[in-house]
Amino acid sequence: MLVKNWMRAAVGFGLLSGALTLLPANVQAQSRWGANYFPNTTLTTQDGDKVHFYDDLIKGKIVVIDLIYTTCVNACPLETARLVQVQKMLGDRVGKDIFFYSISIDPKHDTPKVLKAYAEKYHVGPGWTFLTGKKDDIDSLSKKLGLYTDPDPNDPDGHTPSVLLGNEPMGQWMRDTATDNPRFLTNMIGNWLNGWKNSAAIEAKASYDQANKIDLSDKGRYVFAKVCAACHTIGHGDRIGPDLLGVTNVRDRGWLARFISEPDKMVAEKDPIAIALYEKYKQVNMPNLRLAEVDLNALLNFLHNQDTTQHKDQPAGISGENTIKGNTTETKLEASGSSK
Repeated sequence: MLVKNWMRAAVGFGLLSGALTLLPANVQAQSRWGANYFPNTTLTTQDGDKVHFYDDLIKGKIVVIDLIYTTCVNACPLETARLVQVQKMLGDRVGKDIFFYSISIDPKHDTPKVLKAYAEKYHVGPGWTFLTGKKDDIDSLSKKLGLYTDPDPNDPDGHTPSVLLGNEPMGQWMRDTATDNPRFLTNMIGNWLNGWKNSAAIEAKASYDQANKIDLSDKGRYVFAKVCAACHTIGHGDRIGPDLLGVTNVRDRGWLARFISEPDKMVAEKDPIAIALYEKYKQVNMPNLRLAEVDLNALLNFLHNQDTTQHKDQPAGISGENTIKGNTTETKLEASGSSK
């Protein structure tokens, strides 16, 4: 009895404090993470429909829940783009036995119409619902979910980019960072949360000695994969943002460094290239990633190395003609497709 009570206390503390929380399936009969815990808060979807949080959204389902706000220029854009990757990896299970929910913490601005436009900008697929409601209700709900962050004047983002993964009927819940590796998140959602019911054995088609070696010395490649690849490709076309192949051939390094470091400030300052990119890519806010200088330089070097083998006259991913002189750029529309 003492062991059972300790497990309940540990799991409850983990969920409420935001620690990585795993509730084993063998305690599902004793789980209190049901209607007697989760509020039945009334929310409004991006389509204007009224729904109840417990009865309509999570009861009997596997769910992925995060908090966002559409004007965020810090973690939210990367958070949403990362979960779009996860949604694509899960395929048609999303909307059938797995459901994604993003709840706005700025309901005054994020009306259903605004949320619907936001979802379209990020190419969100079926089975993912964006929600708004009354501010007090959302604050109360986010506290129960363990996703609430106290307002901090020193934190410009206003919340922590976390995601709550849960299987309500099994009583399994886990909190992780929403910007985690997409394959890890996909595995946790698609396999662990479902009691491994749908998991399949991995067939070894080749031995490890045949695998391509990973260049661990290339920090720039790692930085790109971690913070850029959710929105950009290199040579595979536009995604949420532009294809970055050729970017260092047409953009001054100083301009690139600042745009990667302070995209929000450059848009606010009406930098012509930043504005052209912002408008072309549906006004999606590029996140201010606050990269350390060593990471920023590694990323720029990595992008430059990708461009050195490219034809100089027709850089891929660039539309329009650009002349760069120092930090001054003269642009003929279309001005874009060239930067992060």
